[in-house]
Amino acid sequence: MSKGRKARDVFGSKFGIIAAAAGSAIGLGNIWKFPYITGEYGGAAFLFVYLGFIAAVGLPVMLSEFVIGRKARRNAYGSFKKLAPKSLWQNVGFLGVLAAFLILSFYGVVAGWSLKYVFFSINNTLAASSPSEIEATFNRFITSPGPPLLYQLIFMVLTGLIVVIGVKKGIERYAKILMPILLVIIIILDIRAITLPGSMEGLKFLFKPDFSKLSWDAILNALGHAFFSLSLGMGTLITYGSYIDKKNNLMNTALEVTIADTVIALLAGIAIIPAVFAFNIEPGTGPGLVFITLPNVFNQMHGGQFFSILFFLLLSVAALTSSISILEVVVAFFTEELNLTRPIATVLATILAALMGIICSLSMGIYSDYTFMCFNFFDLLDFISANILLPLGGLFIAIFIGWKFGKYKVFKEMAHGGSLKGYFLSAFMILVRFVAPISIFIVFLFGLYEKLHGCLF
Repeated sequence: MSKGRKARDVFGSKFGIIAAAAGSAIGLGNIWKFPYITGEYGGAAFLFVYLGFIAAVGLPVMLSEFVIGRKARRNAYGSFKKLAPKSLWQNVGFLGVLAAFLILSFYGVVAGWSLKYVFFSINNTLAASSPSEIEATFNRFITSPGPPLLYQLIFMVLTGLIVVIGVKKGIERYAKILMPILLVIIIILDIRAITLPGSMEGLKFLFKPDFSKLSWDAILNALGHAFFSLSLGMGTLITYGSYIDKKNNLMNTALEVTIADTVIALLAGIAIIPAVFAFNIEPGTGPGLVFITLPNVFNQMHGGQFFSILFFLLLSVAALTSSISILEVVVAFFTEELNLTRPIATVLATILAALMGIICSLSMGIYSDYTFMCFNFFDLLDFISANILLPLGGLFIAIFIGWKFGKYKVFKEMAHGGSLKGYFLSAFMILVRFVAPISIFIVFLFGLYEKLHGCLF
């Protein structure tokens, strides 16, 4: 057995598993995308459709990844190599490792922006700025060659320092600290948001059901976000699954992680959208909502500096819990397939991702003229990972569990740590054989069309 496999660690507690896996799922997308698209596509009507897709697609694929990882006790690539030796299936695991590496490269850049805005908030830098000045400050910062790189590298070092310690003493320990901090911060922000005059309009935007907005586009967005919100297809849950003890019930674990991810996304919406409406500011989505709109909101809010610090700390913590899991995918691959020690694997993976991240960051500024079709380097990595690698990874994972792995093996692995009803397994197999693959393939085609059509036309 290789040196890397002898050193394989496991999670030490049920709470540690939930905190780590939920931390992986809860990231920047929960905070800057989910709240806006929920309100834009019909509030509670959209939420109802989204939860349906979470149950029909997200939960079965998450369970599939946990089953693969725990059964094989290997990294994403090594799991398929062990469960389907001398076959093309191991390439599915490699897709996950590649996706994780590409995502970490540009994810660290945006996370660095969050760190910078923590310091902006502490120094009250944007307090006297007009909305146009706030926008100009953001654009000037992300296009400059030096400062974004500094904060990106700080964030990558923080991520590497946690991962290098190990699974139980590093990832699990810090997830158990960071996730409660994230929850406390978001609840404080929620309380402040809903007590602002005029905040009820924001709550109506989020939760009032408007079925007239449930267009085909809304349904596809609900399906796509249900898949991507849970960090599916990038090898994180296979890797984390390999660290779950046999006595833990995988179904309960997957269900609890899914609930935590959805609740945090909703709480983020309550923290952001009512505050935006309270000051009659048009809500946007993406980086503009977080780095341009919200600083304008905080400037008009009593005690705004304090809440600005809390919010950008929240954003940074959410980014860190996700980046830890993404880096672990690559580190586990390096330790088990290349027989590197964890310290060397972590340093190597962190440096490589940081170097790619430097190019991503510079593509916002001095390298912005270098494009492929209409994508700069940052957007190209985002497109390849989010629109190609992740959907294909999720699709093949569902097909592998549904058609290749075998119903009896699935039942046996899922039944560890508790009883499992026969009718549940039958329902799971229907979802993973038919519903999930078809749904993910639709997401794949829709994502490609949306991106390429917008780029080419």
